[in-house]
Amino acid sequence: MNALERMKETLKQEIRDAVVNAGLAAPEQVPEAVLEVPREKSHGDLATNMAMQLARIAKKNPRQIAEEIISQIDRDKAFVKEIQVAGPGFINFFINRSYLTQVLIEMAEAKDRYGRTNTGEGERVLVEFVSANPTGNLHLGHARGAAIGDVLCNVLETAGYDVTREYYVNDAGNQMNLMALSLQARYLEALGKEAPFPEDGYRGQDIAKIGRTLAEEEGDRLVRMDEEERLHYLRQYGLNHLLAKIKEDLGRYRVHIDSWFSETSLHESGAVEEVTKELSRRGKTYEKDGALWLKSAEYGDDKDRVLIKQDGAFTYITPDIAYHRDKYERGFDRIVNIFGADHHGYVPRIKAAMAALGFDPDRMAFLITQMVKLYQGGERVKMSKRTGKAITMVDLMEEVGVDATRYIFAMRSPDSHLDFDMDLAVSQSNENPVFYVQYAFARINSVFRQASTRGIPLEQSVIRESNSHGTISIPRVDPDSLCALREEQEYDLLQKLAEFPGEIAVAAEQMAPHRVVRYLHELATQFHSYYNAHRAISEDERLTRARLTLFAGVAQVLSIGLAMIGVSAPEEM
Repeated sequence: MNALERMKETLKQEIRDAVVNAGLAAPEQVPEAVLEVPREKSHGDLATNMAMQLARIAKKNPRQIAEEIISQIDRDKAFVKEIQVAGPGFINFFINRSYLTQVLIEMAEAKDRYGRTNTGEGERVLVEFVSANPTGNLHLGHARGAAIGDVLCNVLETAGYDVTREYYVNDAGNQMNLMALSLQARYLEALGKEAPFPEDGYRGQDIAKIGRTLAEEEGDRLVRMDEEERLHYLRQYGLNHLLAKIKEDLGRYRVHIDSWFSETSLHESGAVEEVTKELSRRGKTYEKDGALWLKSAEYGDDKDRVLIKQDGAFTYITPDIAYHRDKYERGFDRIVNIFGADHHGYVPRIKAAMAALGFDPDRMAFLITQMVKLYQGGERVKMSKRTGKAITMVDLMEEVGVDATRYIFAMRSPDSHLDFDMDLAVSQSNENPVFYVQYAFARINSVFRQASTRGIPLEQSVIRESNSHGTISIPRVDPDSLCALREEQEYDLLQKLAEFPGEIAVAAEQMAPHRVVRYLHELATQFHSYYNAHRAISEDERLTRARLTLFAGVAQVLSIGLAMIGVSAPEEM
């Protein structure tokens, strides 16, 4: 519990004690004290409707009750400088915000762990994201899903959840057979042999390159193989190389995957066949027109779904049901799926299937990311100038950088459409959101360099430590100097810093990683405003130390927050 939370809990307790001391209610009759932030700043910092809650119990007018409560509150203990009764009986509190300097002490103790909570209590969460077909490049939708998924995982971990990141490899089905045939044709071409190309084959450069590599490594050894054996070998060889490329691209994008789950493993283990038998044993299937159907409409789907077709082949949804059954059986408390906009109709089908299997579908959540449109020079961009083909995640990273790509994709709610302005993403202006936040961090470090140049002992106010994300500034607290922080904007900054752990906890609970990005932008806005209005370094040594300490606190949170969204924190720009 940080200083802000302690202040609120103290005030709540004072309100409860005041009710009892005023004789308005017995201890067991006192409702839970609720504090809210008024919409208008003129109405105070916090407000409660306790007087109105007590009207029936105390049998008095709420405004009279409010006055009696106020008379019993210990203002010093509750950090209250003024109390007003408003409207039908609201009690508005104007807080003495000097207590907020305690936040810097807590931040100094926590170091790079500031913001961490135990909200998740170790709850096991599986987050599946990206899961792109391995036969193609990662496109813009995958890039957005990867950024959102990775940031969400970071947020969940910071809030105390036990997170596993998973990629579902679609390595079964006709697309892999087609890939093997395409690779065979390119391999034979590389050997100078006649090679008919499959009609719907994969003609991308990746397959051609793998074919040339295969010819260099194996020569004509594969030509002498039985065709079935050769295609089996090519299928696995091609998959390994394609997955290696995806892993490399995600690595450049600063995304780590813990588990690569193979669809083929579900078929080889018999899990796909078993799940259809389990559903039938439960009476959740029926036969019609020679096919096996799932009674998914009974569980909220818009219609029943075919599991096994007339020819005995599984439909695409059957392995997916087996896969999600496996997720539940692995014991995860919460299962999160991040999919593209084309999967919207997929959600009720999978939830229905899990309910039919006896699992709680409410343990499973879906984040559906909406479409991305790229703009450059005021016009929509669809093709890469370099390749003449659809722009991929790699193209965008090379064009605008990883920082801008990840930040912009993570800054909006997944369910909102996103217009990505490539010109804005590379501009060094306040309109560029990632530059705006990074510049706040760079500005602080510029002030630290100025302090050193002017002979001001920075170590009195700032600790500089290295971690996996670079150098982090941590406040070195001198309680005596912190008393010099008295400006409202200073208290605003301190309160914003105090809100960071709570913001992370809410973002995790609501699975809304964009809240963290919004928070960083708001913190940067407050800092830039303060920086433009106040000098950090002055002739007042005590005030200078206090403001450098405050700056270190802001830099600490910016560094932690930017690392959480996978964006660098440059000390110079």
